[in-house]
Amino acid sequence: MRASLKVFSVILTASVCGGAALPAAAQYTGPTNAPSGQSVNTILSKPVDEQAVRLQGKLLKKTGSEKYIFSDGTGEIVAEIDDKDFPKQAVDENTVVEITGEVDTGLRRPPEIEVDTVRVLP
Repeated sequence: MRASLKVFSVILTASVCGGAALPAAAQYTGPTNAPSGQSVNTILSKPVDEQAVRLQGKLLKKTGSEKYIFSDGTGEIVAEIDDKDFPKQAVDENTVVEITGEVDTGLRRPPEIEVDTVRVLP
């Protein structure tokens, strides 16, 4: 009888400890760590490769396969947006969007934004 009490105690302890770990498995759904207050002008003046960015503005025109000119009113920069990452909503040169991604610098071209997400703003 004493052995079964010990086994029960071990199982109970393991269950309680395992249950306490469940909240740690939840995913964070709040704001990202991409800095706010950025602008195209500041990115172009001091580009940092792989710098996380979040910008609001407009996609002015498509220049090639998955390449767009993005402007936030302070300047223009090429935004590379994979077709699969493009929003399902219709977007034109007057649609205000938020793009998140990272700066991609090149030796023989101006910096670009590798866009991870595009969100149409109200």
